[in-house]
Amino acid sequence: MKKSYLFIVMLLFAFLVSCTGEETFTQPETSVAALQTGKLSGKVMSQNGNKPIGGASVFTFDDQYKIYYTTSDASGNFILDAPVGNQTIYIQTGNGSNFRTEVTATVKNNETVNLDASQTKLTQVAKIAYVKGSYDKIEDIIQTLGYTATEITNADLANMNTLAQYDIVFLNCGSRKYSQYASLYPLIETNLGIFVANGGSIYASDWDVSYLVGGNDNTNNCSLAGGFIPDTKLCSKNTGSSGMVPGTINSPALATALGFNTLNIDYDLGAWQKIINYDPAYWEVLVKETSSNDALMLRTNHFTSTNVPNTPIGNAPTSQFVTMCVTLPSNVQITITVPQAAVPFLVALGATVGPCSGASNSGYIYYTTFHNHATGNIGNAGSILQYVILNL
Repeated sequence: MKKSYLFIVMLLFAFLVSCTGEETFTQPETSVAALQTGKLSGKVMSQNGNKPIGGASVFTFDDQYKIYYTTSDASGNFILDAPVGNQTIYIQTGNGSNFRTEVTATVKNNETVNLDASQTKLTQVAKIAYVKGSYDKIEDIIQTLGYTATEITNADLANMNTLAQYDIVFLNCGSRKYSQYASLYPLIETNLGIFVANGGSIYASDWDVSYLVGGNDNTNNCSLAGGFIPDTKLCSKNTGSSGMVPGTINSPALATALGFNTLNIDYDLGAWQKIINYDPAYWEVLVKETSSNDALMLRTNHFTSTNVPNTPIGNAPTSQFVTMCVTLPSNVQITITVPQAAVPFLVALGATVGPCSGASNSGYIYYTTFHNHATGNIGNAGSILQYVILNL
């Protein structure tokens, strides 16, 4: 009888402890099936299927939101290790907010499943606008990839309600008609600062650096009036002379995506903007002149702006996706965009909301001293400009 009584007391004690939650328990062991993986192969292409896309992020998650990640090579090819079962594969460029595609596939243990090319075309999510220039036609390059852009004017840049409809704005060299729109430029520059601070992205070429730092149709000196980039962050002067300039790709990610790291850039017009100095904490040099190391192409690394109103930009108000910084098992950080439902799970694993570099809500600015006109001899620079389009 005593033994039976003691046994009942022990059972009651165990029951009470488990109910109070004071006992520590271990995570259930992962099943063998969850550890099984297969491979997915494919080729990332532009929307019209004409251009392979290098440097695209390709990833998926397992049931515990562990990420499986790779990138496409310069020919657009990729092979992704993935957990077995029905998976959603995400294909993105840039931070994933402007160009992305989702593919559903069944991964088989120790097998390679080839994705059809029709599944891996990169879809345009962004609303894109451009301002017509006198020298450049980035809209033609956008079209050759199968994407669309809407023409807007300087008057539209001065209207925040109009500007805020777009995610990306391209400023073609020669679009800044200062004598015609002089009274609008203070407002235009303020609006562009608001646009980027709230997640919009800008690409400006050559003379259109004046939108960024001030000046008239171009910028002929440092610290001119106007612009929304502080004068301490960038100085550019229109002192370049025509001719072929040997360039070096300074960004490993860009070089990998393109498949080359040197090129000759044809500056076929004189008086192009030479970058005199820049703040390396503010800008990342993507392309430089080989002999002098002068910067030829910049991208904002840490864009910030103070006292800027919170303004919804482009697709942001209706998007069900969130941009996040995720750390890979190799401790490399990547910026990707994921469905909202995945956010709390990724945060629990250490991910953070917002990009891995720069202000959490800001977009990017790309600036090239060289042209993008489709009729000119842009050579390998054309691949660089396609990369810019897809990574804004």
